[in-house]
Order: sequence, then structure tokens, then C-alpha cells
Amino acid sequence: MKEVVIMGAGPAGLATGYELVKNGFSPVLFDRETQVGGISKTVQYKGNYFDLGGHRFFTKIDSVNTVWNEVLGDQFRKTPRLSRIYYNNKFFNYPLTAMNALFGIGLLDTGKIIVSYCYAKMFPSRTENTFEEWVSNRFGKKLFTLFFKTYTEKVWGIPCSEIQAEWAAQRIKGLSLYSAIINALFKPKNSNIKTLIDEFDYPEYGPGMMYTAMEDRINSMGGYVQKRKKIVKVSHDGQKVLSVDYQNEDGTLSTQTGTDFVSSIPITELVQIMAPAPPKEVLEAAGQLKYRSLITVDVIVNQKTLFPDNWIYIHSPEVKLGRIQNFKNWSRSMVADPEKTTLGLEYFCNEGDELWNREDSELFRLAADEVAKINICQQEQIEDGLVVRVPKAYPVYDMTYPKHMATIRKYLADFENLQPVGRYGMFRYNNMDHSILTGLYAAQNIIAGTKINDIWNVNTPFSCHFSFPSSFSFSQNTQKSEWSGAN
Repeated sequence: MKEVVIMGAGPAGLATGYELVKNGFSPVLFDRETQVGGISKTVQYKGNYFDLGGHRFFTKIDSVNTVWNEVLGDQFRKTPRLSRIYYNNKFFNYPLTAMNALFGIGLLDTGKIIVSYCYAKMFPSRTENTFEEWVSNRFGKKLFTLFFKTYTEKVWGIPCSEIQAEWAAQRIKGLSLYSAIINALFKPKNSNIKTLIDEFDYPEYGPGMMYTAMEDRINSMGGYVQKRKKIVKVSHDGQKVLSVDYQNEDGTLSTQTGTDFVSSIPITELVQIMAPAPPKEVLEAAGQLKYRSLITVDVIVNQKTLFPDNWIYIHSPEVKLGRIQNFKNWSRSMVADPEKTTLGLEYFCNEGDELWNREDSELFRLAADEVAKINICQQEQIEDGLVVRVPKAYPVYDMTYPKHMATIRKYLADFENLQPVGRYGMFRYNNMDHSILTGLYAAQNIIAGTKINDIWNVNTPFSCHFSFPSSFSFSQNTQKSEWSGAN
């Protein structure tokens, strides 16, 4: 009889637990937060629901669709997709439409984009090691500078010349200048590129509905989800993990033994709490991996309508603001008062930096000033809100990360009963469906008694099903005050 211990109850950990209980297992899940879902949870405030970013439910993975429909079914709403880019005091449709782009960019810059693209096709960069090289080879240097560079550097906090090309290959798969222009001119109905889809599924009260419902099913079918339990130690004998120690809400420590272990906690933390401790080079590698964090200032605006978009990307460098979510346009049920609008104002930062450490009142003043500056709403229309801080929201694909990850993966591969899953657990920029798939794979490996699925093959540049949700393409993802991010 297998005793499965799952560390973390985000999409990946919950998917593992859900698949196991459906097959007669009784896993125990530990999560440090008061609410499951990880960075895909939904925060409630005075009857309003705030998504941590904006999480679209759209996938080509049949097994993930099956889970989503089993758990929520008719509680999904078909949501029309509308998003734009704010740049140089203008709004650009996203995905592009021909006339909007032409009049917004101007004839001169349009000509430069075409010339730059042709030049890139004739004389491409001989290397594609960086995000800048990868994108410039496919779209031209001019378009890269206009629409990729500023927003991407806001998200990651480092120059595009220091971001791995692997990230671009994962996030922009299938999209090219040609496909974007075809979409802008002819709007094909059956695009296979996620970035260009016109509608998606969305739970009536946000993505947190999915994960609290999944938690309820696990508990009712023989599993056990324990919240406010922080994993502080992972004991092993060099070949197998034997047990985990976790800290209870009152500060006391407890131990849970098991036969199989799945980890969706940050892989850097996992390595640091292994006992006995890993070799020095493994700990040093974990210390070199970097995460980008997120702050969202969620506000209630005394205005019935503001703009028609689900979200807007803010590419203009004169404001720190990175992205705006309009939750009423995701689902009207997200807003308590139909005469008002709720917005999620996203700021990318590093945990512990100047922006992260600002008082909530200072962040409200900054957000109110910036939305007024770009003509979203007036400061006096903002009547209430909350701040949510999300540490380690995005793994940073800098130029040194592949070497450090190789060291960590080699070490963890020695443990036959330990499987890392999800965005945190694998240090991989997964969407929700990618993370859920890793969880399903881990569960199937446990059920089979052998690793029939290669979890590390999910969301590689060669297997990615989607395109570009968190930086610009021709279309496009916690801790509460305490915001988190992504699809």
C-alpha cells in the first residue's frame, strides 16, 4: 500500500492528488498557505474576486481538458478575448489588426519594420542564445525594439540580451511575423496559435473555483489536504526520500513518512531542506537560480465601465505598471457591485527590492498616479482595494540558469521516489495546463510503479502547445497584504 506525500497544493500538486484519489490512493498534501491554488488562486475582498494575473482555461491537452470538465463542468463561462497594448500614448489591438497597427505605428515605422524584417531574413544573427537574438531573427530588429523589448524587460528586470532564447522558444512557439500579418488581415477562425484565439473558458468566480473544488474532491474521496503546513525538512538515505517534517500553525513540528513523494514547492527550497544536505555544488547552484516576483494592486473603481479589454499590456517605459486586468470583462460575477469596476494593476519586481518593500499606502498612490497618467481612470474614482504580493512568481531564464538546473536535476535524479512537478517544483515557466499535466504524469508514474512518463519533457521548446502569454507577441501569467501571476 503506497503512502504518497505531496508538497504544495497548487495546480500541479492538486492534479497529482486528484488523479491518485480517482485510482484508489489516499495521498496527503501539505501547503503553507491558507488557500490552495498557488499562483492560480482567486483572492476575495468585500465580495469582489481578484485573479492573480489572468488565467485563461484553454488547452490542446485532452487529459487536462478532462480534468477541468470533471471538476467544474457547467461552471465555466465562454469569455470573449480582447486585449491591447499601450505604447507611446496609443492603444494597439492585440492581436494586431491591419489598420489599427498602420495608423498607430505610422507609415514611416511600418516601412522600417518591413525593411528590418527582410534584413533579418537575409542576414540573420548566427547565434540564437538570447531572447533578443531569437526574436530579432523572426520579427526583425525594429519590431523587437518597438514591441518586445520594453515590456519583456519590465517583466524580468534584466536586459533582453541576458534572457535565454529557450524562454522565447517556449512562449512564442508557432507565431511569426507572417502568421501575425495573416491574422491582422484576414482573421482566420481556426487559429492553432493560443495567442490568436478569440475566446476561452473561465470559471464564473475565477480560477480559484477550480482548485478549491479539486481540494474538496480530494478530501471527499479519501485524500487529505492540509493547509498552513510548511515543509521544513526532507529526510532521505541518498536513494529514497523517507519522510518530511512540517511546521504547524502554532510553530510545532510534525513528521510524515511515505513511500512516494511529489514536490511542487520551489526547487531551490527543496534542495536547501534536504537532510542530509546535498553536496556544496548543488546548494551553490540552487543559490544562483533567480525568481521574479509580482505585486498586484487590486482596486475598486467607482465607474460602471472603463475599457472593453480583458487585459492591457503597458509597454510605455514612463510608468512602472506592467499589465492591467479588468475583472468584470473576465466574468461579471467577479465584481460585487455592477455599477463599479475592479482592476488588477500588476507590478513586476524582485522580492525584497525597493518596490516590494514599499508600504501598501505608497503602492496605492503609485498605482493611482500611473493609471491616471495613462488615462485609464481618475485617481479620485479609486475608492478601495488591496495589495497582494507574490514571491517567486516567475523563474528567471538568465544565461546561467541551464548550468545550475543541470546540476540540481542530476542530484535529484538519484532519488527514485521523488518527482518535482509544476512551475515552482521544476523551475519552469509553465502555464496552468502544463503544470497540471506534470501532476497527472507524476500520479500515473506512482500508479504504474515505474516512471512511464518523462515529466521533464512537458513544456520544452519542442513540446510546448502554446505561445507567448507573458510578454509581447502579436497576441499574448502569493502572498496577501498580502498578488501572484500568469497565463
